[in-house]
Amino acid sequence: MASKKREVQLQAVVNSQSLWDEMLQNRGLTVIDVYQAWCGPCKAMQPLFRKLRNELNEDELLHFVVAEADNIITLQPFRYTCEPVFLFSVNGKIIAKVNGANAPLVNQKIINLIDEERKIEAGEMVRPQYHEIMFVDSGAEDGEESPYKNTEPPYSIAIIKPDAVIAGKSLEIKEKILEAGFVIQAEDNRVLSEQQVRDFYHQIADQPDFEDFVLFMTNELSHILVVSQGNEEQPAWEETKPNPEIEIKFSEDNHNQVATPTMMNKKWDSLQGYLETHHMSQLCDVEENMENVNKFIDMFFPDLKNMKLEKILALLRPGLLQEKKEDVLNIINDEGFKILMQRSIILSEEEAQTLCKEYENEDYFENLIEKMTSGPSLALVLSRNNCLQYWKELIGPSTVENAKEYFPESLCAQFAVEGLPINQLYGSDSLETAEKEIQYFFPPQQTLALIKPHVTQEQREEILKYIKEAGFEITQMKEILLNEEEAEKIYSKIKNKDFYKDVLEMLSEGLSLVMILTKWNAISDWRRLMGPIDPDEAKLLSPDSIRAHFGRSILKNAVHGSSNIYEAKESINRMFEELVPEKP
Repeated sequence: MASKKREVQLQAVVNSQSLWDEMLQNRGLTVIDVYQAWCGPCKAMQPLFRKLRNELNEDELLHFVVAEADNIITLQPFRYTCEPVFLFSVNGKIIAKVNGANAPLVNQKIINLIDEERKIEAGEMVRPQYHEIMFVDSGAEDGEESPYKNTEPPYSIAIIKPDAVIAGKSLEIKEKILEAGFVIQAEDNRVLSEQQVRDFYHQIADQPDFEDFVLFMTNELSHILVVSQGNEEQPAWEETKPNPEIEIKFSEDNHNQVATPTMMNKKWDSLQGYLETHHMSQLCDVEENMENVNKFIDMFFPDLKNMKLEKILALLRPGLLQEKKEDVLNIINDEGFKILMQRSIILSEEEAQTLCKEYENEDYFENLIEKMTSGPSLALVLSRNNCLQYWKELIGPSTVENAKEYFPESLCAQFAVEGLPINQLYGSDSLETAEKEIQYFFPPQQTLALIKPHVTQEQREEILKYIKEAGFEITQMKEILLNEEEAEKIYSKIKNKDFYKDVLEMLSEGLSLVMILTKWNAISDWRRLMGPIDPDEAKLLSPDSIRAHFGRSILKNAVHGSSNIYEAKESINRMFEELVPEKP
């Protein structure tokens, strides 16, 4: 509790326009941390501010403030940004701005401006005529990026249509979208309702075959995406900025292949234009009008505007994993991250070189690669609100020297390993890179899943929610009456058992929902989520499992899933024959 009290004393809270106007009357310099309610102030910079306040000892001339953009009209342009922004107010004017937790730059600005204020107070200089930053201006100040170009994220809604989903084109389309520099902010597989189809496609409602089109769209699974422009900015504390023309591309075909740098493609402003140019517009329909996009986001993803839920790859290097694994994992949990997936992995020399590319010109690079390949690292997929920026702030800069000087409370400073001057934790540097890294280190696997006929519609929706929260992607889905012929495609290994006729009778009671679930380690994770075959046993041994909640008996235990890779492949090929490529 004491530390929280010190933080309040360190930074005054400004959360209304009247308090903002009052703050501008401060004498001397006011350093303003602009934040959003869903994101919170930048904790990583607080040790620096505390250090400067103690060292400069200028309580009358130096003030620190946190300002909530959501409630202050002046700060409207910053309401939808996730990167920290620091404004510098002198004599009632905002004269400078720094994007990101750039401790060296912020430190130097404060020292320089306080030195000026001291001289002005002593009569040694006249106050400079500063140019005030206007938040809608496009100019730049001191080489920093000027205030934001957009007051809200440029989202698009894309619907990959059922025929493309059935043909297995969803992954290919998503990969192309990512390669073009876009970011997929949210996605979902669902069968659209009639009203949703009519709303989204209202502009073609007068076409003669529209009713047939509505029927087509409401009978099969569509893949819905929220897409935004990519942000290629690098962490603010990087000592050397990487070449912006290069990005790291991780192979998705084979984990043993090395990640290699590739030239970035042209940056596209319009998702619709990109899809048309690359002959994919027949497979995927796009809405880019912001008024309509906002309506459809509220319809399909009602929590998106309040939660910036992101996924990134994080890595604990071998030295840290051996000595402090549990301590780091506890901090990750306490800071609100959800670990979606994790695995121990011994990096190849090529993989280590790719992940440590920023250090390749350092004298210790060879020693670093030797350490990185000497034992297992722990790869994690982390998820939380504003995950990318929060993880960057939590782990701190890339070198121990900078961390100890400017970010002593960062994980880099706390968990430094003797003999290695670099951060022992790694994180994706952009959401685009995160997508590729996650695919590379956690290659997806497919399994067949079945929701049985006795499950009510309400229970079915709850089970689908379980599936999505567990990180599965529903790649394919169809509702079907499993007669004897269809049931054999899933239950062939028990068709000669005495109880098989009871299984067939149970399946004949109504429609089943058959799905392909995709995720790294999907088969075992789905079996774990289902729980033991007997619901009574599940309630004892796995009380949070699906069968514990929705199973009635061993026969009517709500769900079914493949037992192994071979069974999953065979069942998927039989139930979704349209996905199996024809042999030449």
